[in-house]
Amino acid sequence: MTDREFERLVEFLESRYGINLSQKKVIVQGRLDNYLARNGFANYGDYLNAVESDKSGHELQNMLNILTTNHTYFWREPDHFIFLKEVILPQIVEKERHTHDIRIWSGASSSGEEPYTIAMVIKEFLGLNYNNWDTTLLATDLSSEVLQYAIKGVYLKEKIEVLPEPWQKAYFKRVDDFNYRVADDIRKNVMFRKFNLMSDFPFTKKMHVVFLRNVMIYFSEDTKRNLVNKIYDILEPGGYLIIGNTENIDKEASKLEYVRPSIFRKPI
Repeated sequence: MTDREFERLVEFLESRYGINLSQKKVIVQGRLDNYLARNGFANYGDYLNAVESDKSGHELQNMLNILTTNHTYFWREPDHFIFLKEVILPQIVEKERHTHDIRIWSGASSSGEEPYTIAMVIKEFLGLNYNNWDTTLLATDLSSEVLQYAIKGVYLKEKIEVLPEPWQKAYFKRVDDFNYRVADDIRKNVMFRKFNLMSDFPFTKKMHVVFLRNVMIYFSEDTKRNLVNKIYDILEPGGYLIIGNTENIDKEASKLEYVRPSIFRKPI
């Protein structure tokens, strides 16, 4: 891959999706070289021409599936889920005691572990009142491949073993010796959709919580600021933005209030 071809790819992805891979040439080439060889592309110029001219979007989707990192697991960064159960959900239940409506968005849901964990936390918190509340949460990602995986909700046994044992028994059904499927009453409460965070947000109601963890590390500072401000606009007063523990946002450029590392709140 020449420097010019790499610059062209970087510019293309950042302009459309906000993803900045300018410092990751070795990773990008390592992931794409085999794909180009298998599919008969002579060079990266020909490949990028195919991506940009393919009206079906198939080549573009393949590129996104290959390049977007989707490493995730159940109960990742558990302090966020504990804070959700102990602090945020009691506030939402008090605020929405008449509507019985909880609105949460997992904005980079990958293969589904994060939104399914959120759904389990909600069910644990509500207990016997669970069926009296609208707890459907939105889970979005750029990659159609990981979304299909998430919708199926089938995970290797070792992936669910990080969860409390009672949760494993209550919220998963054995498929075979190696695989378990998320229980239907959890799966039906997660709505998976393909979505580009750079697009206009289509929500008709404001969110109580937005999880956007470990995705803004791929964005430039300007893109991050614009995205955080868009999220601010669609949060309920008192709503929360939760980002990854290794991430940060420019507090001077955002109207969100700092709560604790990686957790921010829209003023009431």
